[in-house]
Amino acid sequence: QVRLEESGGGSVQPGGSLRLSCAATGSRYIVGFNAMGWYRQAPGKQRDLVTSISANGETNYADSVKGRFTVSRDNAKNILYLQMNSLKPEDTAVYTCNNIHGSWSWGQGTQVTVSS
Repeated sequence: QVRLEESGGGSVQPGGSLRLSCAATGSRYIVGFNAMGWYRQAPGKQRDLVTSISANGETNYADSVKGRFTVSRDNAKNILYLQMNSLKPEDTAVYTCNNIHGSWSWGQGTQVTVSS
């Protein structure tokens, strides 16, 4: 059974940066062999896919984060990363990771708060 644990969130001012991590356990090479995604859910809103990375490394980004966020992974460590730069108040949300189908059990997520 795949388990996902997100970390790295926090409170930052607009324009700041954060790096999120998603550690996957339960099987070898989870992050490298699956198309993975970072999702976020703001209060009162649905969970949205923010970015994804395929097994062959192809990345996709939502228009709202394009040019500011970068997804990457460490296959050997089974960790998915999200580098977030130039953060905006509208980026405030709980960030979670999963495969692109969202079919694994969701982790607790990590809170990102952007405010002045």
